[in-house]
Amino acid sequence: MAYIYDIYEENCPTRQVLDRLADKWALLILDRVKHEPMRFNHLKRDIKGISQKALSQTLKKLERDGLVSRTVHPTVPVTVAYALTPLGATLKETVAAIAHWAERHMDSVLDAQRAYDGAAAGR
Repeated sequence: MAYIYDIYEENCPTRQVLDRLADKWALLILDRVKHEPMRFNHLKRDIKGISQKALSQTLKKLERDGLVSRTVHPTVPVTVAYALTPLGATLKETVAAIAHWAERHMDSVLDAQRAYDGAAAGR
């Protein structure tokens, strides 16, 4: 019998995946590797503000979830590339939509925040 997943149930394992996908670093990494494999240092350079530790931990979690693959190339020094897996590729459009939605709608969000804060200050 197949398990029926329900995201609204407290102990459903889908919540772990949802938590991962809602992480800003995970979204940015997935969006960055959507077209081609990228090396660790290239990701670190491209994703401003991410620490080496956060990048490493997030990549490991994404790899564990089957969304990103890690390929070691026997060069000197050794190079490691990360790419979307077929499962990860199913998220391309969704990840891009969420990540770039923020860019397109940031002015409206800032206006809403100012209005809310102004109303809260007047209470």
